[in-house]
Amino acid sequence: MILTYLLLIVGFVALIKGAGLLVDGASSLAKRLGVSALVIGLTIVAFGTSTPELIVNIFASIQGNTDIAIGNILGSNIFNILFVLGISAVIYPLAVKRGTVWKEIPLALLAVIVLALMANDAFIDNGSLSALTRIDGLILISFFIIFLYYVFGISKVESADTVETTPRKHSLLRSYLMIGGGLVGLIIGGKWVVDGATAFATSLGMSEALIGLTIVAVGTSLPELATSTVAAYKKDVDIAVGNIVGSNIFNIFWILGLSAVIRPLPFSQILMSDVFMTVIATLLLFAALFIGKRHILERWQGICFIALYVGYVVYLVIRG
Repeated sequence: MILTYLLLIVGFVALIKGAGLLVDGASSLAKRLGVSALVIGLTIVAFGTSTPELIVNIFASIQGNTDIAIGNILGSNIFNILFVLGISAVIYPLAVKRGTVWKEIPLALLAVIVLALMANDAFIDNGSLSALTRIDGLILISFFIIFLYYVFGISKVESADTVETTPRKHSLLRSYLMIGGGLVGLIIGGKWVVDGATAFATSLGMSEALIGLTIVAVGTSLPELATSTVAAYKKDVDIAVGNIVGSNIFNIFWILGLSAVIRPLPFSQILMSDVFMTVIATLLLFAALFIGKRHILERWQGICFIALYVGYVVYLVIRG
């Protein structure tokens, strides 16, 4: 049991450190190659903060731990909206841009609705099995490509001055070493997290879905938590909100899509309530921006989001 705890903890540390090294090294290399800071922020940093979810899901898919793979994504998206944005709003009220309100948040809602339809084969076709097939995975990835096209369209319209942070430039050798070290940390950490979570669930008689929705989801979302809370503290509200909305779109369209392509994911019906919870959380985020001060997530709303997340976790534990 002690070894299981160590495996989980060390695995999470390796994931977070690996993602940080990969982002810093890749950003530095991109800057040396003349890539703009805006493109770096919209692509490399966005990919980097979601890399822990990606690596965990790849290993979970390969090993057949499908409830961990699906639970990780659903749990991460719920945690991102209710807890991370809740904490960020308490730190500093989040003014959300019109484009994010009317385009990016609805796109995040579309992602989870598409997932809900794909995961309800048994209900829609009166069959006996619901699963995310390889075809479903390819469709999700196609949506992700459209999302990337949209993002790069924004990058041409927005001025490079809108990016608040400029990556530090390291030597080429150091950049390559950071990228290599980051990948090694991610691969080892991802393997240990999946193995540790599976062993943990088995030893305590807990379901893989519960472990995926809570411990694994929160652990892999630590980069988003750190990024958004620090951004809120610095009053960089666009980063705080954009990081979460973009990450949620990325999680479903790219990570879950790739996971399904690697290996079809049987979708247990117990997870359907968590799909609906993800829909509810996204709808609440959209609705909150029209309650009180328009297009602003206020402190009291952040507190409500956090309370709702705590209630959801209690429900998960009771459900078992």
